[in-house]
Amino acid sequence: MRKLFTFVLLFLLLIIGAYFILDEDILSKEIVLFDTYEELPKLKSNQTTKEMKQLLKGDLFDFMNKTSEELSGQFGEPLRKDLTPYGYTWWVYTDEKTSLIQFGVADEDDTVQTIFATGEGIQSEPFTIGATYEEIEENFEFKNKVTYQSGLSFYTFLLNETDLEMTPLIKLSDDNFVQLYYDTFTNELSSIRILTGETLLKQRFYEMEYRGNLPEEPYLSEADWKEIEQGMEQQIFDLTNIYRHQHGESPLIKDDQVAEVAYLHSKDMFDQNYFSHYSQDGSGLKERLERKEVYYLSAGENIAAQHTDAPAAVEGWLNSEGHREAMLNDSYTHLGVGVHRFYYTQNFLLKP
Repeated sequence: MRKLFTFVLLFLLLIIGAYFILDEDILSKEIVLFDTYEELPKLKSNQTTKEMKQLLKGDLFDFMNKTSEELSGQFGEPLRKDLTPYGYTWWVYTDEKTSLIQFGVADEDDTVQTIFATGEGIQSEPFTIGATYEEIEENFEFKNKVTYQSGLSFYTFLLNETDLEMTPLIKLSDDNFVQLYYDTFTNELSSIRILTGETLLKQRFYEMEYRGNLPEEPYLSEADWKEIEQGMEQQIFDLTNIYRHQHGESPLIKDDQVAEVAYLHSKDMFDQNYFSHYSQDGSGLKERLERKEVYYLSAGENIAAQHTDAPAAVEGWLNSEGHREAMLNDSYTHLGVGVHRFYYTQNFLLKP
């Protein structure tokens, strides 16, 4: 009887042991399935994109990916076509006083890949020029990390506190973004830039983490750079007068002689690898103007370096107290702008 009891007990223990072994095996399979879940095919929802598109009421957004023929059919021929180092050419439309729109037409496929706009009458709702930071933030969350995927490559744009305050970035769809430029002194939207993910990558505006490849930088000849620099000089001049108009100041007169002084300083900073209002020989703006026999009553200077382009440089000056004071100074009458590579100089003068 005792042997029978022992046998039954052992039999029951074997059954329980088998149950736990089987249960553990099932659990391990569940873990394996869980670990491989991220690798399974996914069906992506477009719901977020659809909701975002419903918010975009401004006509400006409709021109993304349009051809140059469609663009000229709507706006006519541009005032200028300015070459850029990013694989597109700016088609510039401006009245040189109250508003400016630049359409970046890709050299490769002749379609609009980016748009920059500022001033009066810009149809860019809900990103209305002059809207406060809080008004736009009510509908759009400003994030410190914004992602973009192109094929198998994955990119994360990292925005620091200054970026979030001055130039927040919003993802509109898988391949379209809007960059907002704020005037931090008035807390109002100063200008906007709409751009594709590829264009955003080429400009390297934000710090970035990535897995995959970065776009190759195009070869640019000296002649290309000269054309690029001249375009940026004119854009800086136009934007300066538009922002002066917005703040109730009279427009400045373009001065080619002063522009040469500004250009030579930008070139010297690039060639000598420094960044200062004072040249390596210790001379400042006063001496540089004297060497070119420029006559004036008072003068001021703004410099900038390594901004992605002219609009970015001007927005940077607008958000810096000293530079802003020079740009909006009501006593100046003339302006000369000089750009060499990514070094920018503005020379302001009061002339008799």
